[in-house]
Amino acid sequence: MKIERLYRCCLALAALLLSGCDQPGEAPQGFAGLGNQAATFSPVVPGRAFSFPADHGAHDGFRIEWWYLTADLSDAQGRHFGVQWTLFRSALRAAPEQPGWSAPLVWLGHAAATSATRHYAAERHARGGVGQAGVIAQPFQAWIDDWQLRSLAPGQDPLARMQVQASGKGFAYQLQLTSSRPLVLQGEGGYSRKSDQGQASYYYSQPFFQASGQLQIDGQDYQVSGPAWLDREWSSQPLAAGQTGWDWFSLHLDSGERLMLFRVRDSTQGPYITGTWIDAQGQARSLNREQIQLTPLAYSEVAGRRIPTRWGLKIPDKGLDITTRALNPQAWMNLSIPYWEGPVTLGGSHTGSGYLEMTGY
Repeated sequence: MKIERLYRCCLALAALLLSGCDQPGEAPQGFAGLGNQAATFSPVVPGRAFSFPADHGAHDGFRIEWWYLTADLSDAQGRHFGVQWTLFRSALRAAPEQPGWSAPLVWLGHAAATSATRHYAAERHARGGVGQAGVIAQPFQAWIDDWQLRSLAPGQDPLARMQVQASGKGFAYQLQLTSSRPLVLQGEGGYSRKSDQGQASYYYSQPFFQASGQLQIDGQDYQVSGPAWLDREWSSQPLAAGQTGWDWFSLHLDSGERLMLFRVRDSTQGPYITGTWIDAQGQARSLNREQIQLTPLAYSEVAGRRIPTRWGLKIPDKGLDITTRALNPQAWMNLSIPYWEGPVTLGGSHTGSGYLEMTGY
């Protein structure tokens, strides 16, 4: 019973750290508490030299970290789907993971599957130090319970060939992932600014995965394939205190390019907007707010909230003028930290598909 009470206590503390459920009168903490001061944790500074495969693993000393995969899928009949897999590592204090219940870590897993008419999401929690969840850099493996993201290419680039699997009420999937193109360092050589006040994360992506495998929704099995995108970020304070949420896009253009962009909304000033244009060979170029025009065009009522589910996006320097539409406007992640996330389709100057995540609504 003592161990169980400790486990529940740590989960509750992690939920508080991550959810940012402020009491009336408290200072702003940013969305999900990610604007909290983090003086005891490692800072994110420009000029870091990334090292692989080590940086595929966990980073002691930083407060928050995630391994985040999305895939835009279709079957032979042209039916469209999306899946998501995320593992969060939340440090309760700036110390390495240690075996046993005293480990200062909590892990959180999110998984989802979306069709044009259905959206299912599930959540897992785990205490650090007991093997229920974790990440190994080489051979790469990330897991929480039986949800797994792991390399199938020992001795090679661990991201060249991977497998991901998860299941929850109403859905299950197992996909193979392959890519022969290089990783992309987001922002300034992997230093990704999130505010004008200096908040930032270390951030890299593999936006060129091709996925194939099995998806099950409502007891129906589908053989699916399509592009997938892996994001890796770690930080100690990625948001400013007044930043209330973000709108994040990862887009696969049929012309071969990839595009990442996000808008972080702020309660006291205009949003912080940035992005990365990635050509078909994997060469990346940062975009600033003057180069990006991002406009909500239509809203949907979702879980009692007004959510923008159709967007206009222009990048004149690249001849891009598109509209993104949610495959399923009701793709609400009704979890302990609720947010909207789902696949989108693209139309206009470019066609393609992608994923949209919106928090803080």
